[in-house]
Amino acid sequence: MIICPNCKQEIDDDSHYCDQCGQVLLFCENCGRVGLGIRCTSCGGMMVSPEQRDRMLQERNSSTTTRASIFNTFRTMPTKTVTGGADMRTVQPQRMMGIPQLTLYNPSLNIRLVGQNGAIIGRRQGIYQEFFANNKYISGVHAQLLYNVNTGWSIVDKHSSNGTRLNQHALSPDVPMSLKNGDILTIANVNFQVGIM
Repeated sequence: MIICPNCKQEIDDDSHYCDQCGQVLLFCENCGRVGLGIRCTSCGGMMVSPEQRDRMLQERNSSTTTRASIFNTFRTMPTKTVTGGADMRTVQPQRMMGIPQLTLYNPSLNIRLVGQNGAIIGRRQGIYQEFFANNKYISGVHAQLLYNVNTGWSIVDKHSSNGTRLNQHALSPDVPMSLKNGDILTIANVNFQVGIM
C-alpha cells in the first residue's frame, strides 16, 4: 500500500492519484518514495510523475538490463514508511526475490516501518534512526531484523539498555526470535504490531 503524502490515507500500490483526496502522486526517480515537491526529502532525487517513472522503468528493462541488475538498482532503496510528517512509500526489492514483506506498525505514533533483511533498529544507526533519534530509551544500536529462507523473519536484541520484548517476553541479546503475523514487538518503550504478507 502507498501512504498518500497529502491526506495520509492508504491507497493501492499501482495508483497514480489518491482515491481519497485526488492528489497526484509523485515518485522519486532514485529511491521510489512517494512525496510532494520537486526533490525527494530522503535522497534528494527528482520527483517524477507515475507516467515518467513507468517510462524510465520500461527504458531500463528494455535495455540490456538483467533481473540481477534491476535488483542492484533497487537494493539501496530505503524500506521504511511513516504516516504523518514525512510520508513515504518504498518499492520493495525483497518482494521481487520472494521474501515476504514485514511491517512494524504503531498506530498511536502513526509509524509504519517496512522491514529490510539485516536492518538495524536504533537511535544512532540504521535506516530507521530518523524515527527514533529523539527517543532516549532506544539504544544507538538497539535491535536487528533478519530474514532466513528456512525460518522467516526474526528480531535480534543487540545488547540494548532498555531491552527488546516479543509478546511481553524479554529477548536475550544476540539470540534471534522468530516474528509471526500479529505479534507485538516492543523496542524499549515503543510497541509495534507485526504484519507479515
